[in-house]
Amino acid sequence: MGHKWTKVNRFIPKTMPFYFLQFFRCHYADVKDHQEQNVEFASKNVHYINTIQSWEEKLTEATRDGKMLVANFSSPWSGPCRSIAPIYCELADKYPSFMFLTVDVDALAELSTSWDINATPTFFFLEDGRQVDKFVGADKVELRKKMAAVANLMSRF
Repeated sequence: MGHKWTKVNRFIPKTMPFYFLQFFRCHYADVKDHQEQNVEFASKNVHYINTIQSWEEKLTEATRDGKMLVANFSSPWSGPCRSIAPIYCELADKYPSFMFLTVDVDALAELSTSWDINATPTFFFLEDGRQVDKFVGADKVELRKKMAAVANLMSRF
């Protein structure tokens, strides 16, 4: 025997679809030079990555300048990613000697797969293109702790 499905009729106010779209709308635009900025990424030290070329350029730049790179593999529609974004910007402002990237996992699915991204947000801490540490999740307190630990580790060298 199969499952018996029943239709549930619910009243949805006329404004509900609009609210849903407003809450989950994608702030990222496919605009050249990234002219349209996302409110969540208000720091000048956070670079939005949606092409392999921009990923490789920033990786090369960080290596050349001797900077630690923090890569946030994120999704613009994800609630946890959106909730951690202001903290990520705060950390980017607090640690200007690091380079912060937000990698769009939807636009760069192949790159995300190569980095074994199973959940978003996932943060990688890279030095000279090599992984130094990793953090998965949207725990604001733990991200701050991880960032402080990595910064402390880097200050020893």
